[in-house]
Amino acid sequence: MNTSTPTLNPVSPLTIGDIELDVPVVLAPMAGITNTAFRRLCREYGAGLYVSEMITSRALVERTPESMRLIRHHESEKTRSIQLYGVDPKTVSEAVTMLVAEDRADHIDLNFGCPVPKVTRKGGGAALPWKITLFREIVEAAVTAAGPIPLTIKMRKGIDSDHLTYLEAGRVAEGAGVAAIALHARTAADYYSGHADWSAIETLKNTITSVPVLGNGDIWSAADALRMVAETGCDGVVVGRGCLGRPWLFGDLAAAFSTGPTTAQIEPNLGQVANAFRRHAELLTEFFDSEERACRDVRKHVAWYFKGYPVGGDLRASLASVVSLEQLDELLATLDPDQPYPGIGAEGQRGRAGSPKKTSLPERWLDSREIAGSERSNLTEGEGDTSGG
Repeated sequence: MNTSTPTLNPVSPLTIGDIELDVPVVLAPMAGITNTAFRRLCREYGAGLYVSEMITSRALVERTPESMRLIRHHESEKTRSIQLYGVDPKTVSEAVTMLVAEDRADHIDLNFGCPVPKVTRKGGGAALPWKITLFREIVEAAVTAAGPIPLTIKMRKGIDSDHLTYLEAGRVAEGAGVAAIALHARTAADYYSGHADWSAIETLKNTITSVPVLGNGDIWSAADALRMVAETGCDGVVVGRGCLGRPWLFGDLAAAFSTGPTTAQIEPNLGQVANAFRRHAELLTEFFDSEERACRDVRKHVAWYFKGYPVGGDLRASLASVVSLEQLDELLATLDPDQPYPGIGAEGQRGRAGSPKKTSLPERWLDSREIAGSERSNLTEGEGDTSGG
């Protein structure tokens, strides 16, 4: 892959249905990450569309307390975006209908890209487009239920290199009336390993002509985003793991797409990183309405925020076991706020990667692209969890 920064013509605003984004950037739904607190924090640095973590349609229809909490948006979130996961057209339709009827969302996305075994082994996420008729039924039902609310999909290339689905699924989704299609350029078997196959994004963009195509995978910097657009022709980018511990990446992206690749990236010193981490914990406290739960949640972000910075192992361990905001403040006060940005040590890949793995699937799932009656009845078991990823 070419790693030089490309020359890029001004990028047009990204239009998804009636939503116009000045910056063609979408925050990827990430389970346990993209709650209201993190979305608000990212929004404070930049612009774009900020999507909720994945919510199971059945749990939403049943109004479980957790699903109802996850679809909450802060009043500052002007474009309320929710991602749903489901395997049954009727249940997905009911969930979309509920969101629209109760005015809980301005944009709805359907997840067909999750590679997590507990999802794919039930036929959901990245496994589902293989059953192309079922995929069509779900997308058509959701688009109909959404009415004027723009509905989009996010998917992967397929189950593995021998069972690719993205081009056919893209054409089906386009025909069903979706407002945009996002492609994570890996298969489910790839999980998060290796390098994303950006050529697949280019192929999809050349195939889909009536709605925007968004690219996802290996965007660790604004320069990566500009390269993806230049190399693939995609209409916008979806950013996931690259913003973990780096909410200011959305500031980099806004500047780069607005003024071009010569824009310098934000290079926070240690004090600025500590302030962002503290702000994240504060917003989590408001979201959970519990300081103790917020501190438990923010612990998983420690390694991401302080990646590359001179923060000792003992202090990192203490931050990763913090129990109160008061304790957090005491620990952060021991840092040298003037420590400069460490450069490449703070950049590059972050979050889970792992190695390729065989995708967990329902028994005999790959035998046919169509779905049998017995398979349909078994699929409803896959919608029991609140969040699938």
